[in-house]
Amino acid sequence: MPTVELTKDNFADTLKDNSFVLIDFWADWCGPCRQFAPVFESSSDKHTDIVHAKVDTEAQRELAFEFKIQSIPTLMIVRDQTVIYNEPGALPSEALESLITQARELDMGEVRTKIAEQDEGQK
Repeated sequence: MPTVELTKDNFADTLKDNSFVLIDFWADWCGPCRQFAPVFESSSDKHTDIVHAKVDTEAQRELAFEFKIQSIPTLMIVRDQTVIYNEPGALPSEALESLITQARELDMGEVRTKIAEQDEGQK
């Protein structure tokens, strides 16, 4: 599946319409971003059931600011409109595969329960 370019105009709909989204926050001038790009593209070809999306932090500064992106590349994984992973750093393909496997195995009902409990504890 080809990688989707996310903008402030299609970001919310992409997350709403897809249950599993990997997002690469990147910039053209970033060396580690260029190193990670083929790994991300290969994953996109292999995992056609997962939406692989990219956010150009230079062109989409509002999104980068909204998600507090301070270092690139940053990989975010969203399942059922819930961010379950958000870390900077270019991953080798084996690490990305492991991360995808772990994300697939998560019980999202359990994740939502834990988030609700944390929210209650902060009130």
